[in-house]
Amino acid sequence: MIRNENGMQTGYVYVDVADRDIGTYVSEAKATLAQTIVLPTGYSLQWSGQYENMTRVKARLKIVLPLTLLTIIVLLYFNTKSAVKTAIVLLAVPFSMIGAIWFLHLLGYNLSIAVWVGMIALAGLDAETGVFMLLYLDMAYHEQQPATTTQLHEAIVDGAVKRVRPKMMTVCAAFIGLIPLMWSMGHGADSRKRIAAPTIGGLITSFSSQ
Repeated sequence: MIRNENGMQTGYVYVDVADRDIGTYVSEAKATLAQTIVLPTGYSLQWSGQYENMTRVKARLKIVLPLTLLTIIVLLYFNTKSAVKTAIVLLAVPFSMIGAIWFLHLLGYNLSIAVWVGMIALAGLDAETGVFMLLYLDMAYHEQQPATTTQLHEAIVDGAVKRVRPKMMTVCAAFIGLIPLMWSMGHGADSRKRIAAPTIGGLITSFSSQ
């Protein structure tokens, strides 16, 4: 069968990549082909399929990720009315990322578009739980009006204890919704698992750190 692409005869070489990410494989394959193959005049080589989709989405994520982080920061600032409190909430995000990375490592998942989507969802959820913490600490401080270091410590402990139940409910609700995805089967199961995995792992370390 004669195939053509953009008016030129085309031949396809199908590659099944296993146990590694497509981006790394294509990068190494490009380097190897550049050293071993000299294309004659009129010939061209193009990587397509999932790699082409990945590069397209990767370029889009370079815009989406900063916009997402900026949106989270702006919403936090509007909620707390304080740059310091906003920074405190954002400091908890790296702790959740640690759990996400470790859980991905234990499952043997490589970085992919689905994993980045899960990371974005985790950042938003982690910011939400951080707001819970600040809310109850502020309530305890304004109720008790501590005048000494000892009273301030007691107010902090009291606020931290009160926020355990709502934070636990938030984390448990997320677990109940996401854990079944790790046992899902059928079409789209691989993507669903990679979206849920960083959120599950990140919530564990986020809840422990806060």
